[in-house]
Amino acid sequence: MILCCGEALIDMLPDAAGGFVPHPGGAVFNTAIALGRLGAPTRFLSGLSADFFGDMLRDRLTASQVDTALCVTSDRPCTLAFVRLVDGHATYAFYDENTAGRMLSPGDLPDALSALKPQALFFGGISLVVEPCGTTYEGLMTRAARDGHVTMVDPNIRPGFIRDESAYRARLDRMLARADIVKISLEDLDWLARGDGEAYVARLLKGATSVVFLTDGGVGATAVTRRGRVFEPARRVSVIDTVGAGDTFNAGVLASLRDQGVLSRDSLPQIGESALTRALKTGAAAAAVTVSRAGANPPWASELSL
Repeated sequence: MILCCGEALIDMLPDAAGGFVPHPGGAVFNTAIALGRLGAPTRFLSGLSADFFGDMLRDRLTASQVDTALCVTSDRPCTLAFVRLVDGHATYAFYDENTAGRMLSPGDLPDALSALKPQALFFGGISLVVEPCGTTYEGLMTRAARDGHVTMVDPNIRPGFIRDESAYRARLDRMLARADIVKISLEDLDWLARGDGEAYVARLLKGATSVVFLTDGGVGATAVTRRGRVFEPARRVSVIDTVGAGDTFNAGVLASLRDQGVLSRDSLPQIGESALTRALKTGAAAAAVTVSRAGANPPWASELSL
């Protein structure tokens, strides 16, 4: 089972009439949806509102075969993200004060992580920026790493959402240094590394990290390990929008590593080129489907062509 821990929100996507239409979304939510659709046993941990927006999120998770038993329901509002698309690329305006997801606290976490038997835990997105949920998820990841569970982090940085940059950078430094798998877009890498991306990746690989996946939009993705690197070009498709593309890539990678039997603390440090190539191909194929249709709408396993 893969446990996805982080935000679920409503993307308010523009329509042809100049208004906005609500769609379930959120970086970690999208990855959970994509994992469930790709056939990986998946659970989702987040704070969800008790209103109809929360119902939309729960319904989408359930329909995508994602277990919601660990979600914490409250009367607080749901986070909203208004999306503006320019040439298919998204920018965001977030409304997140006192929301169900943001106010998730350490007391809301399961007492015995080992009893859940997660094969891996996934973290990222705006849930790592704000409090108290940022501290909550970092604490959960610390427990997971200590107990020997595989962890993956995709920071999925939204600079316009950050209010305390130094605290956020410090949290990401701690979490990325602890993660077994790190996914970073080249845009995020530039923000994190302040222009020295190669040194930043090398530093991660000298620590606990076994694999760094670097994504470059429509160019492709690269897997970097201590042994070398493998590149996979992006699929050529007609792009409708890029909402959820990186989130879906994450799911494809995790699902493939799980299917190949290498999603473990024993296997990842020795992972070979063949396994990485297959993971990259699955991530690229899944992301290609997502960008070819409106909104974050990841594919089912039957829709993939490797």
